[in-house]
Amino acid sequence: MGLNSNRVENFSGNEATIIRVSTTDSTLLPPPPLEVHSVCLPPKTTTFQKLKHRLSEIFFPDDPLHRFKNQTLLRKLVLALQFLFPIFQWAPEYDLRLFKSDVISGVTIASLAIPQGISYAKLANLPPIVGLYSSFVPPLIYSILGSSKHLAVGPVSIASLVMGSMLSETVSYSQEPILYLKLAFTATFFAGLFQASLGLLRLGFVIDFLSKATLVGFMAGAAVIVSLQQLKGLLGIVHFTTKMQFVPVMSSVFKQKDEWSWQSFVMGVIFLIFLLTTRHISIRRPKLFWISAAAPLTSVVLSTTLVFLLRSKAHGITIIGRLPEGLNPPSSNMLYLSGPYLALAVKTGIITGILSLTEGIAVGRTFATMKNYQVDGNKEMMAIGLMNMAGSCSSCFVTTGSFSRSAVNYNAGAQTAISNIVMATAVLVTLLFLMPLFHYTPNVILGAIIITAVIGLIDYQAALRLWKVDKLDFLACICSFVGVLFISVPLGLAIAVGVSVFKILLHVTRPNTTVLGNIQGTHTYQSLSRYRVASKVPSFLILAVESPIYFANSTYLQERILRWVREEEEWIKENNQSALKCLILDMTAVTSIDTSGIDALVEIRKMVEKRSLKLVLASPVGNVMEKLDKSQTLDSFRSNGLYMTVGEAVADISSLWKCQP
Repeated sequence: MGLNSNRVENFSGNEATIIRVSTTDSTLLPPPPLEVHSVCLPPKTTTFQKLKHRLSEIFFPDDPLHRFKNQTLLRKLVLALQFLFPIFQWAPEYDLRLFKSDVISGVTIASLAIPQGISYAKLANLPPIVGLYSSFVPPLIYSILGSSKHLAVGPVSIASLVMGSMLSETVSYSQEPILYLKLAFTATFFAGLFQASLGLLRLGFVIDFLSKATLVGFMAGAAVIVSLQQLKGLLGIVHFTTKMQFVPVMSSVFKQKDEWSWQSFVMGVIFLIFLLTTRHISIRRPKLFWISAAAPLTSVVLSTTLVFLLRSKAHGITIIGRLPEGLNPPSSNMLYLSGPYLALAVKTGIITGILSLTEGIAVGRTFATMKNYQVDGNKEMMAIGLMNMAGSCSSCFVTTGSFSRSAVNYNAGAQTAISNIVMATAVLVTLLFLMPLFHYTPNVILGAIIITAVIGLIDYQAALRLWKVDKLDFLACICSFVGVLFISVPLGLAIAVGVSVFKILLHVTRPNTTVLGNIQGTHTYQSLSRYRVASKVPSFLILAVESPIYFANSTYLQERILRWVREEEEWIKENNQSALKCLILDMTAVTSIDTSGIDALVEIRKMVEKRSLKLVLASPVGNVMEKLDKSQTLDSFRSNGLYMTVGEAVADISSLWKCQP
C-alpha cells in the first residue's frame, strides 16, 4: 500500500515549521464533524433607511463629511474652508524650502508649457496666442481648488485634437474664424459645466465607461493622426485637408507634391531628431528630465533665430507671424448660447470634457500614489470644471492636467500647487513682454514639438498585455484605434465605448456557472475544472452562480442550470454512478436578485422536482434572503432547503438520507 506525504508549511518570522501529514492511498483523514447553522434574515429596516444607505453607497462611498463629526463650530468652519479650497490645507505649513522647490519646477514646466501651448492651439485650429492664454488663467484657478500637488495644468494634445476635428467638420476655421473661435470658447464652457456637474453631483463613475483598453487604442490612433497631420508643417504644404482620417490626410500629402519645401523638411527633421533624442535620454535617465523639458523651448529659440537670420532666403518656411501682446481679453460676450451650431458646441464640449477629465484625474492619481497622498476625484472634477468655465470667459480653450508636464513637474521636485502659479507667472511675463520674439517662429517647429509629445501616447506594450490577459479588451482597443484612424475621432471613440458596453452586457446577460466538488478531507467546495483534487459528491450536483440574478440573465441561468442537470444525469447513466437526488445552488456570489430572478428560482425548483430532485440554496446573502422572504418564496425552502454553506448542506442532507429506511 503506497504512502502519500502532504506537507503543510507554516512561516512565522524567520522560522519555518513543517508539518507532514501521511495518508495511505486507500484511506483519507475524515473531516471534522460539521455543525449545521440556521440561515437568518437581515435586520428589518424601513424603505427610507434602505434608500438612504443605497444612495450613500452610490454617491458618497468615501464619506466626505466624516471629518466634521464631533467637531466644534469653529473647527467645522475651518474644515469646510479646507474642504472647498484645498490650498488652505497646506498653506499654513508652507515655507521657503518648499517655495524654492516650487519655483524651480514652475520655471521648468513653463519652458515646456509655452511652446506646447502654442502648438496645441494650432492643433485645435485656433490662433496660437489662445494656447498661451490657456496656460495662464486655468493654472491659477486650479492651484486654489485642486487637490493634486503635482498636476501641471494647460492644453493637452487629445482634447485639442478632438475639439479641432469635431468643430472643423462643420465650420471652417479659415473661412469663418470668428464663428469657429466662438464655438471653441462655448465648447470649453460646456466642457467645464459638465465636469463641474459631475463633481457636484458626485457622478464620477460616468467617466469609468472609458476603460483602459478603450483609451489605449484611442490615444494610439489619435497620436498617429496627429503626427500625420504635422506633415503639413514638416513639408511646408499650404493647401492641406481639414479632415482627420488616415486616407484623406495621406492623399492630401501626395496630391500637393508641388508645394513641398525642402527647407522646411530639412529643418523639421533635424529638430525632430533633436527632440526625440532628448526625450529618449530623459526616459533612460530620469534624473536628466530637464533635458527633454528644455528641448522644446530651445528648439523654438534656435529655429526662430535661424529663420530670422535667413529670412531673405528661407521663403519655403512658413512662420507664426505677429502675436498680440497683453493679458487674456474677456470672451464671455463670445459664448455662442443660441443658434444652429449650439448642439455642435455642446456635443464637442461634453466629449472633450470627458476625455480631459479622464486624463487629468488619471495623471493626478498616478503621482499622488507615488508620493503617498490622496487625490479627491470629485474635488478634481469641480476644480477642472470651474477652471474651464472661467477659462471660456477669458479666451481659453479646454485645459486639464498634462501627463508630460506633470511628469516634468514631479521630477523637478514640485511640492505644492504653487508650481502652477510660478508657471502662470512665467507665461504672464511672456504675454506682456516677449510676444514679438515669436514672430519668426516656424510652424514646422510646432509640428515637431507636437509629434514628440504625442508619440509617447502609443503604448504598444499595453496593447500586448491586453491581448495576453483579455481578448475582449484587446478588441475594444483595436476598434478604438482603427475607428479613430479610418473613420473619425468621435466615432472611433464611440465604437470603442460601444465594444466596452457590449462586454459589460455580455458578462451581465451570460454570467458564469461552474460545477463544484469537494476537496477530499475537508468541508471545502471548489470548481472541478480548476482543482484536480476536487471530486464530485455522489447524488449531488453543486453549482455556483457567479452573478446577481435579475431580468437580464434569469432566462439564461434557468436554461443553463437545467442543462447542467441533464448533462449530469447523462454522465451518471454512462458511468453507472449513484442516481442524482439533490441540486445545490451556491449563492455566495449572487449579491442581488429581482422579481424576474425570483421567478426563475421558482421555475427551476418546479422543474427539478419533476425530475424527483431537491433544490437547495446555500450561502444566500442578506439582500437576497430579504427579497425571497417578502415574495413568500422563502417558505418553500425552509424545510432542508436553505443552508449557510455548501458543506453544511451536503452533510445535513446526507445524514437525513442515511436515517431514512
